[in-house]
Amino acid sequence: MRRFAVVAVILFSIVCAAQTVTPPASAKKFVPVTKFDPKRDAAKDIADAVAEANRTGKNVIIDIGGLWCVWCKYFDQFFDENVPLRDFRDQNYVVVKVNYSEENKNEKVISKYGKTPGYPHIFILDGKGKLLHSQDTSKLEQGKGYSMTAVATMLHNWAPSSNPTADAPQ
Repeated sequence: MRRFAVVAVILFSIVCAAQTVTPPASAKKFVPVTKFDPKRDAAKDIADAVAEANRTGKNVIIDIGGLWCVWCKYFDQFFDENVPLRDFRDQNYVVVKVNYSEENKNEKVISKYGKTPGYPHIFILDGKGKLLHSQDTSKLEQGKGYSMTAVATMLHNWAPSSNPTADAPQ
């Protein structure tokens, strides 16, 4: 009888381990928007980013620009080349790229946050979707790129205060 009980427990464990559990739809994995794409639904992308920021205790960076924008490319390159700063950004912010181009200006969505004097333009939201800051990125420029000090200061100033990683690299 004891052998039967042991075999039953082992079989039960194997059956339970083999069953797959489908997570609820509300637990879908957040996929960041990393490219400017005129076909994307910017309002949904921002809503998804805000939900992820709320879930993770981060803020949101809305990066407005387009594939046509050389300074947008410089901004991406800046983060590619400055890994500690990119890591700080990613630890404190959910980044979402919103396209602005002739094909899709996303004016209705963008206008909710204010004016954009040029591109790229940054809006920073909290985890509830409240606008915290509007950043004219020309103020962050240095030569044919961006200033490490200016970008680090912006990221540090608007990082969630409750986040223990809020010491930006200089």
